[in-house]
Amino acid sequence: MEGVFLKVLILLAAAVMASTALRRIHIPPILAYLCVGLIVGPSAFAVVEDLEAIRFLAEFGVVFLLFSLGLEFSLAKMMALRHTVFGLGGLQVLISCIVIYAVALAVGVSIEEAIVIAGALSLSSTAVVSKELSSRNELHKPHGQLSIGILLFQDIAAVLFLILVPAFSGSDHEAIFTSIGLTLVKGVALFALLLACGRWVLPPLFNEVAKAHSEEVFVMTVLLVSLLAAALTHHFGLSMALGAFIAGMMLSETNYRHQIEADIRPFRDLLLGLFFISVGMALDIHALLKNWHWIVLCSAVLIIGKALLIFILTRANKHSKRDSITTGLYLAQGGEFGFALFALAFKSGTMSEPVSGILIPTIVVSIALTPWLIGIAPKVSTKLFGEAKFVPQNDYKAQLNKASESLSDHAILCGFGRVGQSVSRFLSNEKLPYIAVDIDPFRVNEASIAGENIYYGDASRIDILRALGLERAKLLVISYKELDVAKKVLHTIREKGYDIPILVRTSDDSSLEELLQAGATEIVPETMEASLMLVSHVLTMMGTPPSSVFNHIENARKQRYQILHGYYHGISSKTVDEQGNALEQLHAVLLTEDCYATGKQLAELKLEKAGNPVETIKHQNGEESPPSTSRPLEAGDTIILHGSSEQIERAENLILAG
Repeated sequence: MEGVFLKVLILLAAAVMASTALRRIHIPPILAYLCVGLIVGPSAFAVVEDLEAIRFLAEFGVVFLLFSLGLEFSLAKMMALRHTVFGLGGLQVLISCIVIYAVALAVGVSIEEAIVIAGALSLSSTAVVSKELSSRNELHKPHGQLSIGILLFQDIAAVLFLILVPAFSGSDHEAIFTSIGLTLVKGVALFALLLACGRWVLPPLFNEVAKAHSEEVFVMTVLLVSLLAAALTHHFGLSMALGAFIAGMMLSETNYRHQIEADIRPFRDLLLGLFFISVGMALDIHALLKNWHWIVLCSAVLIIGKALLIFILTRANKHSKRDSITTGLYLAQGGEFGFALFALAFKSGTMSEPVSGILIPTIVVSIALTPWLIGIAPKVSTKLFGEAKFVPQNDYKAQLNKASESLSDHAILCGFGRVGQSVSRFLSNEKLPYIAVDIDPFRVNEASIAGENIYYGDASRIDILRALGLERAKLLVISYKELDVAKKVLHTIREKGYDIPILVRTSDDSSLEELLQAGATEIVPETMEASLMLVSHVLTMMGTPPSSVFNHIENARKQRYQILHGYYHGISSKTVDEQGNALEQLHAVLLTEDCYATGKQLAELKLEKAGNPVETIKHQNGEESPPSTSRPLEAGDTIILHGSSEQIERAENLILAG
């Protein structure tokens, strides 16, 4: 047991270091895990030689990956993209399988092995491609929808392959089709049984669990459901991953889908990392060096062949040349399910070591090249077809100029999420002119159909802002949730010398000074304004005159919410914000007879070393003194500190021990 723990500890430490280092050069974490496995595995430094214990844990990584995939598998989503999913996706997988199967048979592998190879190499990387599409805001663009639709069918096909691979184990050529038929029948029966459980058993179960208001019980229930489904399919001779996928599907239609996904993610990522490490450990570095030319050739053929096939299919389906070549380049790689299929086939004896020793590195190389392929897609499109970059087909800057030419003293709304839309409604009610811009084409399309004065564009570009009538505008509102985007827009405007008033929305007060220095005229922190609104209602309901309430609220705003800064933290309170900046907090220090500060004046404590975080001093008799007081401190006095956790800790040490 101690040996297994040490091995896992070594692998996790190596994975953390490798993924951190490779992330800086934009290498996907999957490749970092594979590199770790290769380096520490038996064929390299042999830090960890026994794969069995690692593989046992690693199998659960694939289980949770399929479970997460099942959560995303929505019947409604599939029907909305049915032409792409079953048309393009089905043809791509079918033709890819036929071609790869024929090539595999031609080089002398067995029928079973050829089927596994065809299935594995026909799939693309859902994890890498969907992440790239999301980070580039391209999910709702034509090539993004095409990519997601094809990936969706590939995910369905992956589940079918996971059903079929165990059927090859121990079957001769005559009995293989009977074995496949029986396996498919068992798969369909279990699928129906588990879906029935998901329809009538799981919703009331999770309702009862949710009423307990216990995160631990909820997480344990999620793990129990997924692992029970995996164990059930495994008991009937099918893949555990299949059961996990069906379990995810069962829960995808419930109200708890997003909570389940958030709870399962840490387990999935950790164990999936171990799975990819185990794949890397199975690689033979000597075989890699010996067969490097075959690996390069197979990688080139795979990437070019899949990109060309997807291009031809999408063009035949009457999509533009730009979208066709882009989709082809996005989906040209192998996928993480290929690793899972090869691992399952190798375990069942279907896959030989020499073949997997060439094809697994082929998938690795193709995934490694994916960010580069996605990056060059616009250039390839322009070079081959002379088309523009990824922008709407019409000239949106000309549209902006035309839309804003009649506007003056108007408001420019940068971002049209919930906050931007709320502002626009009040402006419309007052018949005040405005124009909005957003980089989400789906949102722009939805809002413009509804009659909103919104257009597509990047508000951090000065040419877009000028097209919106920046010189004639009276106010600019930045409603983006992301702080770095807001700062980018501010720098763009102020660097060009524009002095237009800029109102910035933030989630909290942690970046007030930073945004003011960047050029913001006013900042509206949501949490602070929500507190002020609550305070105004409390004071009014307690009988405070409306004029006094108004004065209190306005004074708080004029003082940049100083009265609201910091609060007494609880056991679950955060000490840093989402950007890692320290949050202000309040902390009370009660003086006793033995405290260093007792009997001394505040000035003698040299609290400037901690940034002078004293808010006020409360004496035993109920009186309060400001930080500037010269009154000696007494036992029983309470010093209220206000600052970051580091400032408070240093000040408390000076007060208690000097």
